[in-house]
Amino acid sequence: MFVNKKKEPNRLFHYLWKYKHLYFIGIVILLIVDYLNLYLPQFTGEITDGLASHTIDSEEIGSIILKMLACAAALSLGRFAYRYFVIGTSRKIEHALQNDIFAKLETLSQRFYNENKTGDLMAYFTNDLDAIREAIGWSIISAFDAIVLTIMCLYRMMTYVSVTLTLYTILPMIGVGIYGYNIFKAFDKHFEMRQESFAKLSDVVQESISAERVIKAFVQEDEQLENFKKANESNRQINMKVVRLRAYAWPVMEIFIGVAFVIAILFGGYYCLIGEITLGKMVTFSSYVGTLVWPMLAFGDCITTFTLGYAGMKRINNAFNEIPEIVDSEHPDGVTELKGEIKFENVDFKYREDFPYALEDINVEIKQGETFAIMGRTGAGKTTMVNLMTRLFDVTDGSISFDGHNIKQIPLKVLRENIAYVPQDNFLFSETLKQNISFGKLDATLDEIIEACKVADVHDNIADFPLKYETMVGERGVTLSGGQKQRASIARAILKDSPILIMDDSLSAVDTDTEDNILHNLKQIRQGKTTIMIAHRVSTVQSADHIIVLDNGKMIEYGTYDELVALNGQFARMVRKQQLEKQLAQAN
Repeated sequence: MFVNKKKEPNRLFHYLWKYKHLYFIGIVILLIVDYLNLYLPQFTGEITDGLASHTIDSEEIGSIILKMLACAAALSLGRFAYRYFVIGTSRKIEHALQNDIFAKLETLSQRFYNENKTGDLMAYFTNDLDAIREAIGWSIISAFDAIVLTIMCLYRMMTYVSVTLTLYTILPMIGVGIYGYNIFKAFDKHFEMRQESFAKLSDVVQESISAERVIKAFVQEDEQLENFKKANESNRQINMKVVRLRAYAWPVMEIFIGVAFVIAILFGGYYCLIGEITLGKMVTFSSYVGTLVWPMLAFGDCITTFTLGYAGMKRINNAFNEIPEIVDSEHPDGVTELKGEIKFENVDFKYREDFPYALEDINVEIKQGETFAIMGRTGAGKTTMVNLMTRLFDVTDGSISFDGHNIKQIPLKVLRENIAYVPQDNFLFSETLKQNISFGKLDATLDEIIEACKVADVHDNIADFPLKYETMVGERGVTLSGGQKQRASIARAILKDSPILIMDDSLSAVDTDTEDNILHNLKQIRQGKTTIMIAHRVSTVQSADHIIVLDNGKMIEYGTYDELVALNGQFARMVRKQQLEKQLAQAN
């Protein structure tokens, strides 16, 4: 099994440092808000003492109320401001992380996607990033607010009311700290399990939707529903564990809060009765205890949110720590374009160390301007050869060269820009036909697109659509027939007009007349350019300059069409079999 990771510092710290000035402004405003928040209980206490001692008149009450209103207005503006700077910045970091994750995923090699499910990767952009945003946004506010407001509040309680009474009241907070530390460890474990469970559920949904037509064709709706129910039930159970853990956490927090209130009322009332403090200060002290409720609750919420964000960031860091296997050489050759001469020398390849060889001892030379065909039974290694040419994978042993340059010394951008590729799966995006066909040449004019479609013998089909080239093809081209998707993919590659064209079994879904038209058109426009064709039908490769036949990853035959027929080997047997099938079809 390939292990291909590196250890990088947490990417999140980079962004927190980048936007530190915005966080600083937000935190300063938060401190001011917390400081102003201490005056409201004091104003209430002053009015209470004045009324109790009959030393305050309506004018003084009005003056204090105006101060309270001004303080409340300042608090409202301040709360908006610190949310803007802190939570707004968390959105910026979320946006940047989304871009970075996507950019990172685009650099990773094909092996990474073979070994990771789509649902896991999609979870990065949903649950994981949501958790991170909450942790670096609202939770930072809550954490600072809890710490600062608690300290300020306790200071005011000690200096303005009573040190002894304050010490009695803060005893329950020691329990909050001890309990919070232990609950943090439990949350960490359960939240990571929750993220993984969500990723598995997402993968089941994504696969079921993508494979809808296959599911219906094989009448497997009930089976898929059962698979979804199992994944959904697993997700529900782990979420219920989190809910239960959170449900245990809050009541315990509230018990500590209740105890603090009881202490404040009992001891505060006693001190008030013996004259240690005034009634107004008793009211003020009770308000301060009420003010401390929020920090104590916020403390528990911060533990929950920070833990969830930490679990999400660990998962995302796994992607950032992946090392792309296919990268440019540190000292590449100064190649800017390719002519199309390709050479395989003693090439061996296996997809994984514990897998058998997919290709073994391949030696072949493709000359510039040649039409080269690759044939063989399913699993013989045909597509693997193409994957090595496009450098989706690197050879295990041996070498591949283009125009005399080792493929590993050619910049990836140069290599792939000079190759037009029609893959087996004929993937089309959920866009218009025009956008799909111009994917490899974004500045193509409509006339150029039409010309490419004529070569691919699909223009007449498109012209029959009501919206013609503006027709939306649906997800993965679902609104088109197999032959139309195949020919649209061929048109996309033709429009790119690269020195090297690779067609991986790209004519399998068209009839023989259409195939003849496309091959004739290709011969006209591809003169002097290299064309590589993988095929199962011998009619597709009949006019190829050279043909290679693979079997179990080994080259067993090589030559022209006539030479291979004369060999009376595997290729000749394929020719006779397909000729017989054609005769039987015509007879019927």
